[in-house]
Amino acid sequence: MTRILLVDDQELVRAGFRIILQSEPGLEVVGEAGDGATAVRLAAELQPDVICMDVQMPGMDGLQATRAMVADPAIAARILILTTFDRDDYLFEALAAGASGFLLKTASPEDLVAAVEVLARGDALLAPAVTRRVIEQFSAREPVEPRVELPALTDRESEVLSLVARGLSNGEIATTLFVGEATVKTHVSNVLAKLGVRDRIQAVVFAYENGFAVRGGTPPSGGDA
Repeated sequence: MTRILLVDDQELVRAGFRIILQSEPGLEVVGEAGDGATAVRLAAELQPDVICMDVQMPGMDGLQATRAMVADPAIAARILILTTFDRDDYLFEALAAGASGFLLKTASPEDLVAAVEVLARGDALLAPAVTRRVIEQFSAREPVEPRVELPALTDRESEVLSLVARGLSNGEIATTLFVGEATVKTHVSNVLAKLGVRDRIQAVVFAYENGFAVRGGTPPSGGDA
């Protein structure tokens, strides 16, 4: 059973999300919050698997609450940002804060259910159009000098990180490298573990913000370990 915490300052919105999610087998809404501070407290108390987080709320907003949750080792939930505002600043702030998914409230009920299930499996979710915006935003930046030492990635892991940073899926990476998709998934898992990030979206942010990926380039190899 996937446990879900709903966070939105509009009670009607929460009620709608609850109806949609609880109609699906395997999904359970265990709590609701109308502001960020309450959400942080309930996340620690209820230990949900996925948190559906609004952005604009009174007091502590959704971005501040996301930062607080990600920084708290007692909270392991993955955070899906839900907003009516299709704005790049919200998107990039949410990703930088540690969110694992971003979905507009105009999405269909099926999309909401699918997003929650994706995050519950430990994956990250962005709509393809949003993913392209993320990649374009980061890849358009001027190259920066690495701010931290690159973990000991193998040559193949560095290559996979480069392709992830270009927005390729596991299937596309497998085709590019002439290997099986299961092999790519293993490499991606190893990269995430070595970088200390939750998912591939955070790996993209890490790669560009620390100078390990540039437009059309490849991050430096960490060796053959």
